[in-house]
Amino acid sequence: MNQAAQPAVYNPVARALHWSIFLLIAAEFGLAWLMPDVRRGTQPVGLIAWHIGVGTSILALMVLRLLWRGATGAPALLPGPTWQQHLAKLVHVVLYVGFLLLPVLGWINASSRGWTVHLAGLVGLPALAPTGAGWAHEMGDVHQVVAYVLLGAIGLHVAGALFHAVIERDDTLRRMWPRRG
Repeated sequence: MNQAAQPAVYNPVARALHWSIFLLIAAEFGLAWLMPDVRRGTQPVGLIAWHIGVGTSILALMVLRLLWRGATGAPALLPGPTWQQHLAKLVHVVLYVGFLLLPVLGWINASSRGWTVHLAGLVGLPALAPTGAGWAHEMGDVHQVVAYVLLGAIGLHVAGALFHAVIERDDTLRRMWPRRG
């Protein structure tokens, strides 16, 4: 899709995916903070099971979001300083890659523990690593580091949206904001 044909706002499906993923990510970070530490012998029950189910849901929606964006494109960035446009693109890349990578790392770690990972807590998924694989067990630590990097990227994303809404008073936030009708 060429730049001139791109709409000024994100389409309803893109907005629905964005805000659905936002809600799941907020829930996921809450679950991560509240769930017990995962140690040898920990079982994937309670908050841990919820964390895994929400994580796989985020992964599925992120894949759909990327497919949708590839098929329909996105509105061009609004005019602004080059550094802001580069930073916006970089933050979006970190968010997209991170929210694909983070659940996969968790899935690998869960597989190394012999846990069956379920999509949205319902459909069993294949193991991504053999039970007991040391390298896969270490992905739990990488999962945690990536989560903190994503918290920083989310902070930049929100700060940028608020900067555009409050200081710049442009349409950046309104382009993704849910609409009625």
